[in-house]
Amino acid sequence: MATRRQAVVSQQQRGADVPVGKQKNIALADAKSRRALGDIGNLVNLRISEGKPEPQINRPITRSFGAQLLANAHAAAAAANKKPVPAAIQPAAAVRKGGIKPAKKVSIKPESIEDIIVISPDDNEKPNQATEPSTSHLKNSLKKSCTLTSVLTARSKVACGLAEKPNEWVHDIDAADKEDQLAVVDYVEDIYKFYKSAENSSSLHDYMDSQVEINAKMRAILVDWLIEVHHKFELTPESLYLTMYIIDRYLSMEVVLRRELQLAGVAAMLIASKYEEIWAPEVVNDFICISDRAYTREQILGMEKGILNKLEWNLTVPTPYVFLVRFVKASLCDAMEEHMVFFFAELALMQYSLITCCPSMVAAAAVYAARCTMKKSPLWTETLKCHTGFSEQQLLDCAQTLVDSHAVAPVGKLKVVYKKYSGEQFGAVALHPPATKWLEELKASKK
Repeated sequence: MATRRQAVVSQQQRGADVPVGKQKNIALADAKSRRALGDIGNLVNLRISEGKPEPQINRPITRSFGAQLLANAHAAAAAANKKPVPAAIQPAAAVRKGGIKPAKKVSIKPESIEDIIVISPDDNEKPNQATEPSTSHLKNSLKKSCTLTSVLTARSKVACGLAEKPNEWVHDIDAADKEDQLAVVDYVEDIYKFYKSAENSSSLHDYMDSQVEINAKMRAILVDWLIEVHHKFELTPESLYLTMYIIDRYLSMEVVLRRELQLAGVAAMLIASKYEEIWAPEVVNDFICISDRAYTREQILGMEKGILNKLEWNLTVPTPYVFLVRFVKASLCDAMEEHMVFFFAELALMQYSLITCCPSMVAAAAVYAARCTMKKSPLWTETLKCHTGFSEQQLLDCAQTLVDSHAVAPVGKLKVVYKKYSGEQFGAVALHPPATKWLEELKASKK
């Protein structure tokens, strides 16, 4: 207590030395400081007691702030021992597509503390639950409604032939072979893309004009005999098609005499057998016997060496057979149709006019001719078009050549292929009536 009194006395003594004008200024500053240091929460009560109106609140009414105002109103009513006054509070905001709309401002009258807080309602606004669309409702609204008008319009288009036909489904022909490692499902598409690009580099040209002693008819006789030899030796199909490629490639690069044409064919089949077969014929002896000893061992080996040197030992080429295997699979055919496809493919080997066609087109035309002969519907599916890369229009000319050769096969002199596929082993598919007239009508309708 003594210390406090000494501080007051010393302060009064210091004030005694200050002039009167400065003392008034100090007093006013102390009063302002005291007021500024007062309780901020009591300022409202001071203004109301002084009769000054309280300024309007410009703060947007949120859900929590509205609840706080309502609680304050109820607390004031309870303090005055009166019934609580209800307050109408509009929700803070309604979610709309345009954004969030702020709520109305609150106006408070200064008459008394008991004034009711009224928030003007917006009739256009609805509760949040009603205005917030559910996810399922949004998804359903985006779907095209099926009205009576749309149904009638679709029916009218179908009746007039204006409706668009849905794209036919392309069948996954490799789905059943995914577990077969030898089918190489992961790489088969890339392999056939390579075959398609490689067949252009190994394509053949018309070479018969450069030959002096042989012609297309002699070539057909040689092919007919080689198909018979191939069948007797029970060689693989790959050997037959590779033999024909070697012969045509060699004849396009070298002039061959008439007496050496059969020798070139024997040597070509010997090379193909060594390349494709697991159990090749017993060296040269079988070919000497099959040619009725027309040539010696030294002649056959000499021709073999000459062909390999001329072809630069390049025997890895895509023949029609590699495409036949793929296209038959894409055709989803049965055993009878498969025999028919290979029947037309072997007829194509005898047609010199088809050597300028790429192997993939010959294989696709064989499939198309087989489907025409067996009256398949549809003749050409989207799956075949996808895997072959050819349309019906592109195959009509080549298929016509194959169907015509089928028509003349029973009465022609070269009947090896016809007899081979007339047996029960190949389903006697050669006995089917040829589709010559039907294909001609089909070509006329496509023009």
